[in-house]
Amino acid sequence: MSHTDPAVRGLQPGALARTLNECRSAFTHTGIFSAVISFLWLTPSIYMLQVYDRVLVSRNDQTLLVLTALIVGVFLLMAWLEWIRSRILISTGHQIDASLSGDVFSSVFVLNLRGIGSSASQALGDLSAMRQFLTGPALIAFFDLPWIFIYLLVIFLMNVWMGWFAFAAMMILGSLTWVNERLTRPTLDDASRVASRSADMANERLRNAEVIHAMGMLHSLIARWGSLHQQSIRLQGTASEKAAIIAAVTKFVRLLTQSLILGLGAFMVLQDAISAGTMIAGSILLGRALSPLEQLLAVTRQSSAARLAYHRLEKLLSEGVAREVQVELPSPRGLIQVQSATVHPPQSSRPTLVNITFQIEPGAILVVLGPSGSGKSSLARMLVGVWPASAGTFRLDGAELAQWDANRLGNHIGYLPQDVDLFEGTVADNIARFSMPDSERVIEAAKAANVHELILRMPDGYETEIGKYSSYRLSGGQQQRIALARALYGDPALVVLDEPNSNLDQPGEQSLVEALAGIRARAGTAIVITHRPNLLKIASHVLVLSEGRVAAFGPPDKVLSSGSVRLFQGNQRSSQTDG
Repeated sequence: MSHTDPAVRGLQPGALARTLNECRSAFTHTGIFSAVISFLWLTPSIYMLQVYDRVLVSRNDQTLLVLTALIVGVFLLMAWLEWIRSRILISTGHQIDASLSGDVFSSVFVLNLRGIGSSASQALGDLSAMRQFLTGPALIAFFDLPWIFIYLLVIFLMNVWMGWFAFAAMMILGSLTWVNERLTRPTLDDASRVASRSADMANERLRNAEVIHAMGMLHSLIARWGSLHQQSIRLQGTASEKAAIIAAVTKFVRLLTQSLILGLGAFMVLQDAISAGTMIAGSILLGRALSPLEQLLAVTRQSSAARLAYHRLEKLLSEGVAREVQVELPSPRGLIQVQSATVHPPQSSRPTLVNITFQIEPGAILVVLGPSGSGKSSLARMLVGVWPASAGTFRLDGAELAQWDANRLGNHIGYLPQDVDLFEGTVADNIARFSMPDSERVIEAAKAANVHELILRMPDGYETEIGKYSSYRLSGGQQQRIALARALYGDPALVVLDEPNSNLDQPGEQSLVEALAGIRARAGTAIVITHRPNLLKIASHVLVLSEGRVAAFGPPDKVLSSGSVRLFQGNQRSSQTDG
């Protein structure tokens, strides 16, 4: 069976670059608006030049009025263009997010399904960092950068000595920007990686809060996490100190050069080489020419974070790809064919199932028995497509799972995992698998799991909010019965239940037996993993696993009489990780 995950459709490689390419026209328009705005920034210098060299000399107030009206109009035009440019960038940010956010989440889901740890919050944070960089001040600074040469040329045209002075100032400031990038970039990259590890460690600890509290592990774990967190803070502090030194020197250079060019201009005025207006205009143009360089220095940390975010997203979207299914197969009936299947857990070289072979027809109820670590939960995961077989085949109605459309096939499969987890939402939402709830089917599933009366006694019935942020708390048995109703929703052709009675009382277990009888009556296929022998009375087949291999398979009477079944005492639960 193919290793390709049929669980989620992902993006094809290069999707991130293609999404940015789709925004090319928006970036082009942003560049055009930036060019016009930068050109209009010449007008303050021209205004000063005309005021000093014409108005003050001619003492003509009408000329001053006309010039002032023109400069006001130019500033209004610049403000309007900047507003339009901001609208374009905001719209582009929304487009990038709309194009990639769902696929980023899907890719995170695929990688977690494969056992490759990947944080959704980290991935979406990376998308946000990249989006903000591409639609924020850093992009504006990039578009403004070529105009420093235009401003420099204008200064040269005013006076050669002022032009060379401005050129030297720009070289010094540009060198400081380069030095800042070289000094801070490696440290910021290291700090980002350590911070990501620190966040992952914190999330892992929070997921196991009950165990940590019960066994007094909090202080020890805080010490370990704190060490990593402090390392991240130290690296960020080191980078910030270096950046602060460069920023202070840069500010000193900018202020000094803008003042010195006035001094140089005044000297040239005293030599009758230039006019007073040229002196003022040159100072204004130099300030405008140095502005993009100073902006680039300010966004160094943001650019470093955006670059790392881009590479992480590119890797995520390429690794989280699942093959597209082009042909939709008909709805399955529940024919199960497993031939010489071997299963490796994700990121593990040790198989948990080896050379498994069996076949059951629609309408069968297969009870799977075996000690902990025998591979029972691995079998369940293979049957629902979570862990694909690394060798051999598993076919549903004659087709391997990779040939099915994952989302469509999911509507025909019911799955109750060993560790039940309901999601934030209403009871009806959970039972309906967060599709548009069909009231009749929701109630049918709840009644089949014998949880209908229980739900009616809840504060808001089927509309009761449950989950982490809800004030209403469910017991383990209640969660398991609602999860069973979710597995039975829509009368799926294949129902896989992993220890479905581990938290059930006697009435709940009787309801489970009735639910299995209902599946068999409608010719569905049910596979039940259990340690309790009372489910054998309804089984059509029994599969006994031992150390990942088939110890016995066949009708219950035949398997029991063969002496191959060894029922273990107690209600021992199989391991989720190795079984």
